Amino acid sequence: MDSKILSTGIPFTTLPESYVRPESDRPRLSEVADCENVPIIDLSCEDRAQIIEQIADACTHYGCFQIINHGVSTDSVEQMLQVANEFFHLPLEEKMKLYSDEPSKTIRLSTSFNVKKEKVHNWRDYLRLHCYPLERYSPEWPTNPPAFKEMVSKYCVEVRQLGERLEEAIAESLGLKKEFIRNMLGEQGQHMAVNYYPPCPEPELTYGLPAHTDPNALTILLQDSHVAGLQVLKDGNWVAVKPHPHAFVVNIGDQLQALSNGKYKSVWHRAIVNVGKARMSIASFLCPSDDALISPAIKDDGSAAIYRSFTYAEYYKKFWSRNLDQEHCLELFKN
Repeated sequence: MDSKILSTGIPFTTLPESYVRPESDRPRLSEVADCENVPIIDLSCEDRAQIIEQIADACTHYGCFQIINHGVSTDSVEQMLQVANEFFHLPLEEKMKLYSDEPSKTIRLSTSFNVKKEKVHNWRDYLRLHCYPLERYSPEWPTNPPAFKEMVSKYCVEVRQLGERLEEAIAESLGLKKEFIRNMLGEQGQHMAVNYYPPCPEPELTYGLPAHTDPNALTILLQDSHVAGLQVLKDGNWVAVKPHPHAFVVNIGDQLQALSNGKYKSVWHRAIVNVGKARMSIASFLCPSDDALISPAIKDDGSAAIYRSFTYAEYYKKFWSRNLDQEHCLELFKN
């Protein structure tokens, strides 16, 4: 491979050796069933108690759920997908102006996950953006495609408002005051990963992303409406989460597992690729402020804290120092 990224415009006829997983760590696509019952929660329901109950059930048993009638406009979603697609189809030299394999950069085009550390690469290119506060970060965003800054800014604002509403509902579902999570997490950062998975000549040998949990608090994922690729671990088995029309997938991240003292599960998930079509997904991450002190919200029932208190900066540094598919990073923060 001459290029550092996959999205060169030239299709691959064989899978490069550096992407081939050991036989014990392959997706076994024929064994993956469709998940028919990942909860779909209608946020326009007038019975708030029902929404809270559905969220509690989903966070306890799945660690993820889908939401419809979520308040993010169809225009914003379609425009976001359009400029993301246009970006990845820019000439290679134009995209490469943004390339970096340094995780601390606030904007970068990169590939795989952590190319400096990993032994086997993942069949993914991605554009990583910091999105909050917008006035601080958007000036360094791409100027090509020309509409990128405007469209992505609009989408980011709407998704952040949705995330804050979801965090209030999740707090209530834990029996806490609705502002509890927001107060503990502080002035939350917001990041975005625009993921591009090119057609892959041998999808059964590799991953778009291997099994992992998200290190942040809450992830709001916009799936490609035409090409499936998200799989989640449910009861020890991998199941495919098919795109649902006009829905987002919401993943509980590590910080909410810690805050809930393990009641809510940070969902193990992975992305697979396919031979015929490129796939795109757009993940928005709400992240605690670096100095936020994360500690389990213990009820007065005598239960012990599973996790010690830690700052998000401490956690995030540990997360990026490892391979993505090592043991759960939260295990390192147990009492």
